[in-house]
Amino acid sequence: MSFGDPNNPYGPPQGQQPGYPPQQPQGQQPGYGYPQAPQGQQPGYGYPQAPPVQQQYGAPVPMATMPGTVSAARAMMWVIVGLQVIGAAIYAIAAVAVDQAQEDNSFGAIADYPTGVLWGIVALALVWLVWAAFLGTKFTSGGNGVRVTILVFGILTAVLGLVFTIAGIVHIVLGILIAVYAGNANGKAWFNRPRY
Repeated sequence: MSFGDPNNPYGPPQGQQPGYPPQQPQGQQPGYGYPQAPQGQQPGYGYPQAPPVQQQYGAPVPMATMPGTVSAARAMMWVIVGLQVIGAAIYAIAAVAVDQAQEDNSFGAIADYPTGVLWGIVALALVWLVWAAFLGTKFTSGGNGVRVTILVFGILTAVLGLVFTIAGIVHIVLGILIAVYAGNANGKAWFNRPRY
């Protein structure tokens, strides 16, 4: 192996004589293909470089707006409030009608229906209404505990929706969607956001 061989990868670059230092084009440093800025000048086209950004690593950036899925879960919570108002009113009217039928003794089968069950359903609907309204107001200020409570509310709403027939289907769908939207990554990020 000789240094005079032009195909030798270990020999000096072509066009240079062995024993002489390699010559670089003016303005380049060895090993780099682009010219460097002369000493004392900043690179660029006349614009000064921006100062370095001061960022605290590890500190999360606060979310300014509520994500769409979390906002949808809040809207669904208020839909449940409206449905509970309607349901409580229907069951209260039915309880009063059964009471009247028992006094008149005119309706045989309806008069035998226990009104305590109807008033119990009205009470449950009112409790559910208050709970949904409370959680609906906590979407903007609540933390992770509120998120977990919303998850529990959504799951229980879906399970209790199995008891009722027509309105139950709507409650099942809304309960599942509320639980999914509050439990996904956007919901977690929203409820765990720093509050300054």
